[in-house]
Amino acid sequence: MGEEPGAITILLHRWQEGDKEAESELFRLLMPELRRIAGRCFRGERPGQTIQPTALVNEAFLRLAAARNIDWQNRGQFLAISARIMRRLLIDRARARPTVRFTPMDGVPERVLGRNTPVELVITLDLLLEELEAESHQRRMIVELKFFLGLTDAEAAEVLNISLRTLQREWHVARRWLFERLTEEQWRSMSKTMNA
Repeated sequence: MGEEPGAITILLHRWQEGDKEAESELFRLLMPELRRIAGRCFRGERPGQTIQPTALVNEAFLRLAAARNIDWQNRGQFLAISARIMRRLLIDRARARPTVRFTPMDGVPERVLGRNTPVELVITLDLLLEELEAESHQRRMIVELKFFLGLTDAEAAEVLNISLRTLQREWHVARRWLFERLTEEQWRSMSKTMNA
């Protein structure tokens, strides 16, 4: 509890107070992690997206810069909020584009073709996270940290300031909750993304 704040936390506080040098330094230091998060958002997507990972990072950072009311706690919280903003940006883009119809391929089993694109899965998961939030904010955060940021159990527990045992118990409950609401195909796709 009495632990000294890290360099990123200090920069976040300076940035919150309007320090432009701190903003530039944060962007430089966190860019590799932000790109990794953006890359996870694009994993499994078809080529030819109208937005690329670097543009997604830049747009998310601009949104964060405009949000002056966030009380920055630490690096983990910053990355979790960044991931949520990137996901929202992609979901908004996916919802805005016209529906594309594909011609069925004769003789190819439907299970091979699959029904959900990764963006559709993310939209479904986003709606479920809203439901999960009503039951448990902590479980929603755990799913976001594990699924969208790819954090380990220990890293997620540190971000949430809870014990590893509590994190693992809550993660188990959250996964079971999601499993009951996703189709088998969606669950396999989500699990594959989490384990990649």
